[in-house]
Amino acid sequence: MSAEHARLRALSARWWQGPLTVPATPLDRRRLLHETWLVLGVSLGASAIWSALSILKRLADNRPLNQQASQLNVSRAAQSWLDLAYQLTDIALALVPVLLALHLLHREIDSPARFLGLDRRRPSSDLRWGLGLTAVIGVPGLALYLIARSAGLNTQVVAADLGQHWWSLPVLVLSAWQNAVLEEVIMIGYLFTRWTQAGWRLPQVLVVSALIRGSYHLYQGFGGFVGNVVMGLIMGAVYLRTRRVMPLVIAHALLDTIAFVGYALLRDHVSWL
Repeated sequence: MSAEHARLRALSARWWQGPLTVPATPLDRRRLLHETWLVLGVSLGASAIWSALSILKRLADNRPLNQQASQLNVSRAAQSWLDLAYQLTDIALALVPVLLALHLLHREIDSPARFLGLDRRRPSSDLRWGLGLTAVIGVPGLALYLIARSAGLNTQVVAADLGQHWWSLPVLVLSAWQNAVLEEVIMIGYLFTRWTQAGWRLPQVLVVSALIRGSYHLYQGFGGFVGNVVMGLIMGAVYLRTRRVMPLVIAHALLDTIAFVGYALLRDHVSWL
């Protein structure tokens, strides 16, 4: 082994804190993998399939991608109270796969939320990591979006279109947290645990998870795909370093809150949005 190879292995061991320790399970490799595909199939994996169809539809359109729009957080009903009911129901039902994943892990783990680091044991550390991730991902992510859009590789992302209601901004914040909990618990905490139990190596787990994350953002365009693959790699690496999902949830929620609320407040005042 060369000295450089040994140095890289030592650096990797310090960063990853060694192998990801997971509990023993009576499930064999095939059943573990089937379970993960089923969980993905009722959550973000299904979103990835719809997203792939969406980008194909967009590419078949005569207009370039940067002249098309991807709308998030849209109004669902003309009546304010009914629209609010729709928004809150969407948010609540989107969290059911998270409860399913925790329920499945509970067969081998007494407290799966604690095992994944989805608790309040380390608030200061979680907040520091979360704020750091927000800074590391946020500014480059915005720059990538603008570059990809100007190059015709991304749609215009309309991050919020709920209208002027007293509940619009609170619902956008709730939506941001729902996205964060759903994506980080499923894509990082649950999948990293199950795929490690199935015998996958950590680099394989990290890359496949990041690619799936990118794929369910394809509806935005190729910039959204690349940006979210990079985000997935960073989030996964931090999880392997901290062994906690909470910092990832905090960072993701802050990023989405800034995007959703910022768009709602600035869309009529900033031309490049």
